[in-house]
Amino acid sequence: MVQRDARPPFAAIDGAVSPEFAALPTPCYLLDEAALTCNAEILGNLSRRTGCRVLLAQKAFSNYDLYPLLAPHLAGTEASGLFEARLGAEEMPGKEVHVFCAAYRADEMEELLQYADHIVFNSPAQLAKFGPAAKAAEKSVGLRINPECSTQDGHAIYDPCAPGSRLGTTRAQWDAAVAADPALPALLDGLHFHTLCEQDADALAVTLDAVADKFSDLLSKMQWLNFGGGHHITRPGYDIPRLERCIDRIQQRYGLQVYLEPGEAVALNAGILRCTVLDIVENGGKIAILDTSAACHMPDVLEMPYRPPLKDSGEADEKQYTYRLSSMTCLAGDVIGDYSFDHEIRIGDRLYFEDMAIYSMVKNNTFNGMCLPSIARMDENGECSVVKTFGYEEFVRRLG
Repeated sequence: MVQRDARPPFAAIDGAVSPEFAALPTPCYLLDEAALTCNAEILGNLSRRTGCRVLLAQKAFSNYDLYPLLAPHLAGTEASGLFEARLGAEEMPGKEVHVFCAAYRADEMEELLQYADHIVFNSPAQLAKFGPAAKAAEKSVGLRINPECSTQDGHAIYDPCAPGSRLGTTRAQWDAAVAADPALPALLDGLHFHTLCEQDADALAVTLDAVADKFSDLLSKMQWLNFGGGHHITRPGYDIPRLERCIDRIQQRYGLQVYLEPGEAVALNAGILRCTVLDIVENGGKIAILDTSAACHMPDVLEMPYRPPLKDSGEADEKQYTYRLSSMTCLAGDVIGDYSFDHEIRIGDRLYFEDMAIYSMVKNNTFNGMCLPSIARMDENGECSVVKTFGYEEFVRRLG
């Protein structure tokens, strides 16, 4: 049976604004411990039923003070480089650390191997360059493959299988590399692919057909296969039974261990960004200027583009009063989107954006001298506490 999230929107603040949350400074992220635990339990139950191992992709969520909530349900962490690998090793001790990077730096490899359990290379050249050292350090070595199977529609920026992609090794590239260096296959313990982005298990099933078609002979010699990320497992309506069939199919057919490394699924719908309306101007419509920023504080609002959910709002013109929500930065295009409300928005009002735990704090920047939002957490009893505040020091420290 498909598991569904029955919680109402903005469950982190129970549909209302508690006095504790209202007292927090703006801009401020609020992390919902109950939602994080719920997501982690769904992933942990998947592991127990199928035998797969689930890792936290730290590229999406790296708030390590909340790792103790996640660790009981996960096999470990996935890292995109040295710093994330160290974070996973130090903040989720005793768990696995997997690393993939499109290209590794030679001056970081020795230290990286101190933290990594699995290390995945993007190309045969990187495998040949660093694989022997990784094997000598008794690490499990993998290669990222490109099954050349695109299942995304309209988001080429997130499609690792798009024509011209730099991510992963195609079968033709692998065969050519082995012809030139027959020792390469002996370095491999596993294969890795990452082809999805916020997708369901039907896209995974299509991808697995392509992987089996192109790499079946290699899989029969591997110890593990990593399905990568992009699996929206904790999203309401996600087809978990189909995912389980995909996992079982691969593990039984090839006798190997399956890994998944979701990022968004761990922290989906587990964060809110609270901000303040600073001013309202008019130019063909009302424009609210906020003390937060799409460019500085949010997931890929501008890149995708993506319209984040906003408490007590609707689409443009759906409700009586429509506003364009924008930022105090000088970037003309720093616009979050058009939203409508049942009442007029006033200077000083607080607004609450949803699903702001993922790809937000890990991507923040201080463009224009924007202050980084504070970070707070809410426990299962609804009590809020500030984890971290930021000021001028964070801005200037990076510049000299």
